[in-house]
Amino acid sequence: MKKLNYTFKNPELLELALTQSGVDAKHNNERLEFIGDRVLGLSVAALLYEMYPSEREGELARRHSMLVSTETLANVAIQIGLDKLVRHGHMTAGRNRHMYANTTEAVFGAIFLDGGFDVARDVIVELWRDLAAAEIIAPKDPKTALQEFVQKSASGALPVYEYLTVTGASHKPVFNVRVSAMGRTATGSGATKKAASAAAAEELLKILAI
Repeated sequence: MKKLNYTFKNPELLELALTQSGVDAKHNNERLEFIGDRVLGLSVAALLYEMYPSEREGELARRHSMLVSTETLANVAIQIGLDKLVRHGHMTAGRNRHMYANTTEAVFGAIFLDGGFDVARDVIVELWRDLAAAEIIAPKDPKTALQEFVQKSASGALPVYEYLTVTGASHKPVFNVRVSAMGRTATGSGATKKAASAAAAEELLKILAI
């Protein structure tokens, strides 16, 4: 198991980062998550810029999207044991990975506030370097991959996306999207329509590939 190689000068920041809004509506990790998302995004972008000097913007963007996705963040959370430490209220099984991902971002936000950007970046790079090196060819984003899969299999037909009701708190909405292709459907959710569409496309690809 990997470790979070950082010792907090202010342990209360870590405690806040591990507290979900379902436990404490006022003192929780949502604001830290907001900061951590930006720290993670810039740190991973800089890492990719360094590791792949010959790749174009689109290729770097596809790598970046995969590396900061909910799935990747949730996996990192489990690898460093955050899933065992996070304090949360009642959660359905399907939302656990979103919770783990959000907690990971919040912890990076807490490290940024506690030790500064350079320290937070070093922690992130240590955890992400192997992940960034794992894909030799830049991966396609899920929507592009689904479109190409469907077009090869269904005489040029395109996936159809439908935006469903927005859920979640007003200050932190969760967008829900349904995608249909080849007689099958799947849904996905995310903090933006783009993220929700990508999540839905990824789910449908799994179904169609069976």
